[in-house]
Amino acid sequence: MSHQQTHDHAYPLPQVFVMDGGGGQTHRGALPTMIPTWSFPPAQEVVRNSGKRRGCMGVSSRLAILVLLLFALVFASLGMGAVWTVNLQKELKEVRKMVKAVNKTTEELARKEQIIVPQKQIGLFEPVLKEEKEVEEERPAAHVVGRIDHDSSRKTLKWNSHVGRGFTAGGVVYRVEDGALQVNQTGLYYIYCRVELIFRTCDSTSSFDHSVFVRRPGRTSHLMDAHRQGFCPTQQGRAWTTDSYLGSVLHLQKDDKVLVNVSHPHYLTHEHYANFFGLYKV
Repeated sequence: MSHQQTHDHAYPLPQVFVMDGGGGQTHRGALPTMIPTWSFPPAQEVVRNSGKRRGCMGVSSRLAILVLLLFALVFASLGMGAVWTVNLQKELKEVRKMVKAVNKTTEELARKEQIIVPQKQIGLFEPVLKEEKEVEEERPAAHVVGRIDHDSSRKTLKWNSHVGRGFTAGGVVYRVEDGALQVNQTGLYYIYCRVELIFRTCDSTSSFDHSVFVRRPGRTSHLMDAHRQGFCPTQQGRAWTTDSYLGSVLHLQKDDKVLVNVSHPHYLTHEHYANFFGLYKV
């Protein structure tokens, strides 16, 4: 058996023993059979390679790819959401334009229906304006206020129809010649009247009558009456103010004239708001 020992100064290796082929003769020039061994440095190289396969910061490459895919999906979803929002805004704008166009067309048709009426084959067409319709459909009503009348012997009162809050509407006419309100429609009317009197020397015998009546062709009828007495204070001989109000819903016929009487017209106050008379159709 032969023994051979080699040394390498760069890498210290363990001793290797080479055995001959069973103690036979060894030919000169033939290399002895070597037994393969693994040295320590290559093992360190394997560890380094395995460390490289772990990826950056100790995270495997598969996990990193999965995270990147998730981020890609998130950004793709955000992009699709933004595109969907833009498209929705465009559709809303189009819908608003359509609604405005429909409303405009509807208004134009409504205006045409109010003004344009089918014409007759015979005769001229005269469209009825909206203002004329309102006048025709206006409710009959009137409110007149008291006025100063120098004829104190006249018991039927006269009024002002265009002073203060006075007016006539809906075909009701104020007749200046007799102080009457004349109606042009048959129906139920609420009729009201207030008068205010000042007695200079008021005593226990002071009194007055207040009445509303209607005048028709051929006859006159009383609608409301009031008799006031006992309104003076205990101290007689002093001036005192009193009033009377009448109001009721009554049936009137076309062309009826409604008037007011007071027994002492010279005691009436001269204030517009104190004496008034009116009616309106209910």
